[in-house]
Amino acid sequence: RLQEIIETYLPKQLAIEAPFYGKNVQSMLKLGRAQGVAMAAAMTMGLDIMEYAPKKIKQSITGNGNASKEQVAAMLESILKIKITSKYLDATDALGAAVCHFNQSGGITGGQKKHSGWASYVKDNPGKVS
Repeated sequence: RLQEIIETYLPKQLAIEAPFYGKNVQSMLKLGRAQGVAMAAAMTMGLDIMEYAPKKIKQSITGNGNASKEQVAAMLESILKIKITSKYLDATDALGAAVCHFNQSGGITGGQKKHSGWASYVKDNPGKVS
C-alpha cells in the first residue's frame, strides 16, 4: 500500500520521526518495524530519507521542544488550516515531521539562498543581471 501511495503522489523525499527511547518495549518494537517498512519502501522507490528527533519536530512546529501532542496539533491546525480531532492525534507525528522537513529545507524557496538585498543578489547571480 505504501508503494502505491508513493507511485500516486511521486514524492522525492521521506521525512520521518527518529526512534526515541520509551518505557514500553513492545510499543518500541512495533514502531521500529513500521518505520523500517516505510523506510524500505522509500528506498526501493529511490526517495531520500530524512530523520528528525521528536524534540526537533516539536521545536520546529511550536517553538518548544517539549510541547505536548495537543500543542503540536493546535499549531498544525493553524499552519495547515485543517481540523485535527482527538481520534487522529497520533497522525500529528507524521504531519509534524513533514512540516519540520519543509521548514528545515528552506520552505517555499526550497533551500535557495536568501539575499539580504539587491547588491547581494547581483553578486551571486552576475549572469542574470546585465
